[in-house]
Amino acid sequence: MPAGLYSWIIIFDEIVVVDGIYVMWYEQAFQAAWAAACKVERSVMLVPEKYQFLVGPISFSGPYCQKGITFQVDGTIVAPMNSNAWGKGLLQWLEFSKLVEITIQGKGTIDGSGSVWWQDNPYKKKKKLQAVRFYGSLNATVTGITIQNSPQCHLKFDNCIGVMVHHIRVSSPGDSPNTDGVHLQNSRDVLIHSSTLGCGDDCISIQTGCTNVYIHDVNCGPGHGISIGSLGRYNTRACVSNITVKNVNMHNTMTGVRIKTWQGGSGSVSGIMFSDIQLTEVQFPIVIDQFYCDKSTCKNQSSAVSVSGINYQRIKGTYTVKPVHFACSDNLPCIDISLTSIELKPLQEKYHLYDPFCWATYGELNTPTTPPIECLQIGKPTSNRPQTDHDTC
Repeated sequence: MPAGLYSWIIIFDEIVVVDGIYVMWYEQAFQAAWAAACKVERSVMLVPEKYQFLVGPISFSGPYCQKGITFQVDGTIVAPMNSNAWGKGLLQWLEFSKLVEITIQGKGTIDGSGSVWWQDNPYKKKKKLQAVRFYGSLNATVTGITIQNSPQCHLKFDNCIGVMVHHIRVSSPGDSPNTDGVHLQNSRDVLIHSSTLGCGDDCISIQTGCTNVYIHDVNCGPGHGISIGSLGRYNTRACVSNITVKNVNMHNTMTGVRIKTWQGGSGSVSGIMFSDIQLTEVQFPIVIDQFYCDKSTCKNQSSAVSVSGINYQRIKGTYTVKPVHFACSDNLPCIDISLTSIELKPLQEKYHLYDPFCWATYGELNTPTTPPIECLQIGKPTSNRPQTDHDTC
């Protein structure tokens, strides 16, 4: 930003002014503005348009802040290009923690400058920062803004109740590693709608501890589709229930709607509805994978996260590899899988390489499907062992 300019962070009718001469970092301005906003119920902290603010990792934290703060982003907030400037041990860039009725809104942009992270050996196992994270908050809303080029996940909600995300845009290249669009974990009563999400990983990722999630009218692509999981890694217990995904368009994604769990886990995924999904050039439109593994080999284990009560309705479009892939546990098969009005066609006949695949998958076909999903076993498994507390949540 040119020398001699000032940065204004406006809170109601108060203005916090930081002399910008020879100053390129604005953490102090943001911290001062937040400290003032925190004291006033229904205050507004404004990031003004036509300005860019270079900001390192910062936490906007409660729990002693007044409720109803609005973080109005009309300008651009930019992360440092040098990954060393982030410091060590941090997991997020902009964190909103332990707040009540917090809103981020505006017509501006939050830019995570992720390319420096992606280029620095993207497959090396190291922690990468999330652009925006909400933790332990009640009634959090994000609307209007663009979040782009996060080092990893763009927008994360962890241990939150009452989340609303709408009319946002997430953008990063399709080959940017691990850049989930919206990531949910241990959160409930979530509504995501009317948004466009393009990234290098899941457009929306739903992790353990999530319930009562409703997603509708979302455009997804590029990316890995909308995923539940991965769940149960390191023999952990995972619980996901009451998820609805409806009226979603997916273009040029790796998967469409997917459930992925690790061998050795416990808990359950249940009460899931995927409906009215339109797909274009999707590699694997419908996937349940209870053998998920993101490395070359994984140990075979008999326990699994149970998968039941999964409904697929009116999922239509084109694929490029395999239309349906249901790989379920021998010890704990997938049950109550329901398919209605499924119409999936190869983009071109040369892409008709694989037929639908099912393993230990039981349920019902309510209508004829395209292609025929003859591998689904109708009814319930006769030898299925009773569910135990280990399997349920």
